[in-house]
Amino acid sequence: MPARGTLRLGLCALLGCATALTAELLGAQEPAAWSEDLVFHTFSIAAVDPETGESGVAVTTRVPCVGNGVPWVRAGVGAVATQASTRTAYGDELLDLLEEGLTPEEALSRATAGDELLPRRQVGVVALDGTSAQHTGDGTNPWAGHRSGPNYATQGNLLVGPEVIEAVALSFEASEGSGRHLADRLIEALAAGQAVGGDARKGRLQSAAVVVADPREGMSRRADGQTAHINVCEHPTPVGELRRIYDTVSGTLGFRTLAQPQGNDVWHVKVILHALGYYRTTETELAQGDGWDLYDDEIVMAVDAFREDQGQTTPGFGGSPPGLVDAETVALLWSRLDEADRAEEVRALLRDLTRVRR
Repeated sequence: MPARGTLRLGLCALLGCATALTAELLGAQEPAAWSEDLVFHTFSIAAVDPETGESGVAVTTRVPCVGNGVPWVRAGVGAVATQASTRTAYGDELLDLLEEGLTPEEALSRATAGDELLPRRQVGVVALDGTSAQHTGDGTNPWAGHRSGPNYATQGNLLVGPEVIEAVALSFEASEGSGRHLADRLIEALAAGQAVGGDARKGRLQSAAVVVADPREGMSRRADGQTAHINVCEHPTPVGELRRIYDTVSGTLGFRTLAQPQGNDVWHVKVILHALGYYRTTETELAQGDGWDLYDDEIVMAVDAFREDQGQTTPGFGGSPPGLVDAETVALLWSRLDEADRAEEVRALLRDLTRVRR
């Protein structure tokens, strides 16, 4: 991944995972499970990082594709979470008002004025200066409530209790000043809320999302500044899936087990590529000396040379990983041995190594 790049990730179930949905487009993209009244009983956190200028939202619920309706961010402006009886138009409206210079309190007051369904709404908005405003209507399903602090606002409804919001808040506060990416901190805070019970409902589809925008030059490849965008439309453990995707694509240590391949199959590749003239060509016969079964740099280079000669994608950015031996490569190896009339000879050399002894 380029050093100057950041993440824009997506996981969708039959959807385009567009975040900047307008009210007019929403009906064309919503899952069948969304009712006529768009309702997200959920918990979320909207936050900013004053050090980097990032703004973001993380959210989870027991309704599919929450990332298509609740989180709204704008680079250099702030973040909004609109949920419960969700009015998606609040996303752009509140961000527009923040961009005009209104405080979060002023923006929320103006945007919600005259909303007849306000008692059923829940909204959190955070500006880039770390100030925030929230609304939890008295008509939202219990338990419902919100909490805020410097640089964040967390809110939820139909939760197991206030401990969910408290866990989200404490987690985010604990990572303040840590230097970690905002998306990383938001996912961790969401996981803390999930760990103490989260959404009170059972037996419904679950989803989660995290969206972050970064106004700094070169941090996003997109004109709108979006960097991390992970939308898990449906999963048995969507918050855990958010973490897995984030760690995997960011290359965070621990997302996979690191080990150098070692075993009989490595020796098979060495024997075959020696027979084909790609590995240790100066040796008449291969000897099983030290490291005979280790997939080291020498055999990786031989594999890459063979793959390139066969017209397979070469290693490097946009190509295959160095030393890739997949099913297609194995088939090509044996095909070339057949063409060289050496397949039976090599199979005989390898036969004892593949004997099952237990």
